Amino acid sequence: MNEDSTNGQASSWLGRLARIFSSTPATRDDIAEILRSAYNDKVIDGEALEIMEGALSVADQQVREIMVARSRMTVIPESADIEEILTLVTDSKHSRFPVIGESIDDIKGILLAKELLPLLLKGNDNFSIAEVIRPANIIPESKRLNVLLKEFREQRYHMAIVMDEYASVAGLVTIEDILEEIVGEIEDETDLEEQNPIQQREDDSYQLQALTTIEDFNEFFSTGFNEDEFDTIGGLVTQAFGHLPKVGEEVSLGAFNFTVIAGDERQIHRLALKCDSADPQASQLTNQQ
Repeated sequence: MNEDSTNGQASSWLGRLARIFSSTPATRDDIAEILRSAYNDKVIDGEALEIMEGALSVADQQVREIMVARSRMTVIPESADIEEILTLVTDSKHSRFPVIGESIDDIKGILLAKELLPLLLKGNDNFSIAEVIRPANIIPESKRLNVLLKEFREQRYHMAIVMDEYASVAGLVTIEDILEEIVGEIEDETDLEEQNPIQQREDDSYQLQALTTIEDFNEFFSTGFNEDEFDTIGGLVTQAFGHLPKVGEEVSLGAFNFTVIAGDERQIHRLALKCDSADPQASQLTNQQ
């Protein structure tokens, strides 16, 4: 290595050290090094370090990196009646829902679950979903998270619909999604439930994700649905319908009655399940499909 190269590297390191220990860091990397140094010196704890590093990282991330994909969105059809809407809201436990027209790309607005409470108190004979939905905020996939977080705070909305370059819905993003990038996963009771694809309810009914494998379903209910043709219970149920079902449609397979509680124009996402038998695990359905 020649002398000029050595001198150049030394100058580079000296310059870097000078920036790190100066009062005005020049880059995000400088700030990150100061934070890690503060952690190593026990000036800040590990949790504080993670939050501050998370806050720095959102400036480099785009919405497409964290959005809920369209296939996982829980949407409400504009044509749904109040009973169907209340069932979907209750079963999904979300607080905000995109309302769609003829397809998921036809976004009519956002329904807040709390807007339904007055309807329950005063009756719903003249219910019109158009009267309670709010305008949807449409953003591109390329929007940076720090910019969107600022808009969420300033404009006081909590959900945005994400569009791709072809003006089709790519997914959705919420303020919670961004905050989780900063502070880590924010878990509530519904998050804990979703870790298990099959959930038993107080009335002895069940809710399950459509992506629950037939193998897991068979094991849970001691059934014998054939696993050769379909991998998931959603595929099996869709075949039983003979068409892609809409939210609220029902079908029975042996002792099991399935109701679609979430889905879109491409696939179903969640199902409610009731069993004719008082003990569903006593129902031995072998090679039904």
